[in-house]
Amino acid sequence: MARQLQELVAVVDDYLATHLAGACDQPLLEKSMAYSLLAGGKRLRPTLTIAVAELLGKTIDDDLVRAACALELIHTYSLIHDDLPAMDNDDLRRGKPTNHRVYGPGVATLAGDGLLTLAFEWVSDNQLKAPVRLRLVQELAKAAGPAGMVAGQATDVSATGQELSLAQLKKLHRQKTGALLRYAVLAGGLIAEQETAVLDCLTTFGEAYGLAFQIYDDILDVTATTAEMGKATHKDQAEQKNTYPGLLGLAGAKGELEAALTTARGAAAELGRLTGKETVILDDFLAYYRI
Repeated sequence: MARQLQELVAVVDDYLATHLAGACDQPLLEKSMAYSLLAGGKRLRPTLTIAVAELLGKTIDDDLVRAACALELIHTYSLIHDDLPAMDNDDLRRGKPTNHRVYGPGVATLAGDGLLTLAFEWVSDNQLKAPVRLRLVQELAKAAGPAGMVAGQATDVSATGQELSLAQLKKLHRQKTGALLRYAVLAGGLIAEQETAVLDCLTTFGEAYGLAFQIYDDILDVTATTAEMGKATHKDQAEQKNTYPGLLGLAGAKGELEAALTTARGAAAELGRLTGKETVILDDFLAYYRI
């Protein structure tokens, strides 16, 4: 990441560490929530929201950061639940034992529940304008819920061992991973109170960026090591998961990734034309993908 993005990551990390403390009224639960939330990570989702809002003229203040950090709460909850024995049964996340390996499946499940519900407190309990807060809550619920991330996860679980078509695989990824990243980008525009044309452009960028993220993750599961990823790799094929390399081969997956990135770059350029703003920060986010 470029220096500016690293600064945004530091803003997010500081807010999470400061404001999670005291948000929970049960010591063991708070430890479990903090264990996963403060374990590091790229912080792509909240930094995308903050970066887009700032690009569009919004000052970075406590209200913006609070609403943006709600995304990291939801993302972390999804990782905790995804790692559970009833789901992917993973032992390693961000280079550390998974939450349920440390605190047990019961407390880990509750830690995820706590982070999910706290997210909606943060996105609604701030000084952003009431119509903005309402739209954020609605859009976040759609992105994270049974028409978004949860739907994608359900498809991923139920389709294990079955070969999906490319269209079905794209839909799975659009929901499971892409929905929250799409929201991250859109939320920046909503907080900056942008017109419909700009919001549509942000949505296009967010959808393409989210698709690229999952394709890239699929590729890394084949090409990267456990040490590089901070989690187990080479599991998807062994568990008969539906992935881009599994369906299209590594070269085909890289082609799909490049196509998604081309769409994202086009949307970033259009955003610049619509707003007259420099969109270099979006190029910095796209630089995450190295193929």
